[in-house]
Amino acid sequence: MACLLETPIRMSVLSEVTASSRHYVDRLFDPDPQKVLQGVIDMKNAVIGNNKQKANLIVLGAVPRLLYLLQQETSSTELKTECAVVLGSLAMGTENNVKSLLDCHIIPALLQGLLSQDLKFIEACLRCLRTIFTSPVTPEELLYTDATVIPHLMALLGRSRYTQEYICQIFSHCCKAPDHQTILFNHGAVQNIAHLLTSVSYKVRMQALKCFSVLAFENPQVSMTLVNVLVDGELLPQIFVKMLQRDKPIEMQLTSAKCLTYMCRAGAIRTDDNCIVLKTLPCLVRMCSKERLLEERVEGAETLAYLIEPDVELQRIASITDHLIAMLADYFKYPSSVSAITDIKRLDHDLKHAHELRQAAFKLYASLGANDEDIRKKIIETENMMDRIVNGLSESSIKVRLAAVRCLHSLSRSVQQLRTSFQDHAVWKPLMKVLQNAPDEILVVASSMLCNLLLEFSPSKEPILESGAIELLCGLTQSENPALRVNGIWALMHIDKIMSTHGKQIMQAVTLILEGEHNIEVKEQTLCILANIADGTTAKELIMTNDDILQKIKHYMGHSHVKLQLAAMFCISNLIWNEEEGSQERQDKLRDIGIVDILHKLSQSPDTNLCDKAKTALQQYLA
Repeated sequence: MACLLETPIRMSVLSEVTASSRHYVDRLFDPDPQKVLQGVIDMKNAVIGNNKQKANLIVLGAVPRLLYLLQQETSSTELKTECAVVLGSLAMGTENNVKSLLDCHIIPALLQGLLSQDLKFIEACLRCLRTIFTSPVTPEELLYTDATVIPHLMALLGRSRYTQEYICQIFSHCCKAPDHQTILFNHGAVQNIAHLLTSVSYKVRMQALKCFSVLAFENPQVSMTLVNVLVDGELLPQIFVKMLQRDKPIEMQLTSAKCLTYMCRAGAIRTDDNCIVLKTLPCLVRMCSKERLLEERVEGAETLAYLIEPDVELQRIASITDHLIAMLADYFKYPSSVSAITDIKRLDHDLKHAHELRQAAFKLYASLGANDEDIRKKIIETENMMDRIVNGLSESSIKVRLAAVRCLHSLSRSVQQLRTSFQDHAVWKPLMKVLQNAPDEILVVASSMLCNLLLEFSPSKEPILESGAIELLCGLTQSENPALRVNGIWALMHIDKIMSTHGKQIMQAVTLILEGEHNIEVKEQTLCILANIADGTTAKELIMTNDDILQKIKHYMGHSHVKLQLAAMFCISNLIWNEEEGSQERQDKLRDIGIVDILHKLSQSPDTNLCDKAKTALQQYLA
């Protein structure tokens, strides 16, 4: 008999949990509209700050009923508004709550609600939509499925400061891809949001600023437009500069610095412009100081890394601003045992996110050391830096590992460091470990670095080859990822004897890349590899006996893209060079397949570089 009691006991526990919530749901079905309204208001008060109650009401089926009432034409505007408020409160609970709301098709119902004339109801719908769209479980595509939604939201921007705040927040969270930027831009986002930067409401100004940062990111069209936008007689970049002054809230300073950074990287603001050199860069360096919160330090360092990445002058300025290189070393000591954090919640949060600081530091060191030998030396001489980078290679977080590999790759561009620090710390050992079973994004950077470690003058070259690198690199030449194939071939090419043992495999990989649908950069790299092969004595024959490859070089000499034509020209120049053995036979064969005719055509090219290379090649035939 005892086993028969098990089910009722379980049921009674469940009924205890939900009984207190059931009467809230039951009241939603009362035939008296006034009682339904009071029921919704009571439900609103019951769920505020109570995640357990929220979960119970969702389990008991409150959501479909609330959505039904929200959409019923017979429902009063007050009832509809209260339903939207309760739904918004349920969405503020856990991610599972949001999933449940999405499963009930809450978004189309709320978007429909925006067609109402009642402002309070519109604001309640927008507040709920804002909460749902800012949840990581909501696909941002849901904002773009109905083409009428974005123009309608743009029209609602003028209704109140709440509609402005919520709509800007929705836009900034749902603008994650170039096509999202294009849709928002084409519907007048720049013109509609620009004047909000001077709103009396801080929240509106802040959300408008966030909108511009996501719209401008890697988008030349938006960035070029922003540069010329006037708000109250002032250009947008000047407004952004005012917003990153020290007396403004940190969030505002950081977001303004992001806007200016993204506009600069998109080519709309010069890297030597005062607003970058004297305002944006120093502001981002300030964000890296240990007085700032963890997330501010992370965002500051990552944005600064992005700003200076392509520009050697900005790298030099940043490296001598506020002792930045030494300041970044503190990113690895956080939180320290004598941490000033007295807030236990904050300490717990920071311990969980300390790896983000290390990742950001590696990223910024990689950008700082991308070009300048003195900066690389300073980074490496910073306390225990090589040990920290080597430790970073084996961290559990893939993002930290990737950032550490990028940092090492940047530093490995130094001949001096390859011969000293890299050798002293036997960097190649952990690198070879990273190359085993790593995801492609890490493999691409790690194999690029391996190319540097295999250069003739690198003392790591021999031990790397002895540790099974050749098999690994040959494996890369067969990868489906073109960048990995290129790196595998580059690394193998640094060793002349490899071409005699693995030449066939390498040529096969080259052919695959040149035939495939790859971008210009990958094909250019591959043709440069061929040019290097064509420079080797034994390796020349691998090209000359491969008619397929010769036809491909010929094809790229006549390509519409000058970069590819130049790279193909390098191959030809190395094959026909007079001073090398067998040049006459090679010249004759290339003449037979029509290369000389193409050289004559290219000698008339409007591109001076291409024209000069063609003329130099033709002289080899005359010599």
